[in-house]
Amino acid sequence: MDIKDFETFANKIKVRNIENEDVEVVNYSPLVMMGKGRQGAVFQYSDDICIKVFGNEEDCEREHYALSLGQHTDLFPKVYAKGPLFIAMEIIKGVDLREYLQSQPLTEELSLKLIDLLITFKEIGYERIDHHKRQIFILPEGNLKVIDVARTVWRDRVYPYPRKLLTSLGKENKETFLSHVQALHPELYSEWTHFIEMEEQARQICQKIMNESTDKGKLKDKSKKLLTTNDETVYSNQLESLVHKVFKEEWVKAMLVKGYDPDKVMDIIDEHIEKKMMQENKILQEKKMMQEKKMTQDKASKGNREQDSVQTKEVDKNKNNKKDRYPDKEDFYRSRGNDRIFQSGGFYGVRNERYREFPIKEKDDNGNNYGRKGKKYRR
Repeated sequence: MDIKDFETFANKIKVRNIENEDVEVVNYSPLVMMGKGRQGAVFQYSDDICIKVFGNEEDCEREHYALSLGQHTDLFPKVYAKGPLFIAMEIIKGVDLREYLQSQPLTEELSLKLIDLLITFKEIGYERIDHHKRQIFILPEGNLKVIDVARTVWRDRVYPYPRKLLTSLGKENKETFLSHVQALHPELYSEWTHFIEMEEQARQICQKIMNESTDKGKLKDKSKKLLTTNDETVYSNQLESLVHKVFKEEWVKAMLVKGYDPDKVMDIIDEHIEKKMMQENKILQEKKMMQEKKMTQDKASKGNREQDSVQTKEVDKNKNNKKDRYPDKEDFYRSRGNDRIFQSGGFYGVRNERYREFPIKEKDDNGNNYGRKGKKYRR
């Protein structure tokens, strides 16, 4: 079996990938196409050997790597040769699980073989441990083999349970398969059903979010709370933290190149930064104490000034008190009443201290009053 023969036929077959569709094939070789999919097309080379031609080298490398991981098992077709865009491998002679279940029931024995298949996937290092039923073949002797394993490796995100297999089985066969899993391993059944429920809840949440309308104007106003540059203190702390983080990461990279232990380097950096922050906090605390002390002194000074002002007002008030100004005049009163005649018979004016004596008002023979300001004023 010469690899050049495979290359000769593969070079006469052109395969082009189409997004979300099966590949487009142009065949100038005498080989008959057996089928095609998203990554490539399969052509019969002999009764036992086929050539799978890919649309790009990455898919070819991926599938060859996945097949090589399981060559020591009976679960995968045997690989004979590989080129940049083709793989020559064994032809699987059997019926795929999709066609089988159309006429046959899913027995407990078949379910156990499917579980064993998933275990093999896990043991050889596949990231995705499930497979579609059309890619699983049942041989005449009852063994299982799988094809199209390129998507089982080099995956960033995978389902934590055999979602593709369960979904492809259909509702009735899915329940049957899960009942067989529950009988064999209740804990595994509980874990798988848990992830199924979480997936359903995630789907419901996604639909709710997609159907809801968001008030962008209101959200824009609320998003101002995330700003840090408008507060000088917060901005300073955030910027300082960012610089420390970048410094730490870059310093660790530099030390790794020199062969130092990264954990020790990080501990030393953390200790240095912690000391620095403690010193800065101490300085800030001292500044804060000085400001509080100054505020207390200013407050006390203000209180003293207010007290002095009150005392000054009291003094000024006392100065206007005539009893204090004229303590020797016992019967002095300042009055605005109509009756300005006092018991002592004396009156002391405001602007001067001339003594004037006013007799008690009397009536003359004609009945006229001799008032203080009357026409008949008597001294």
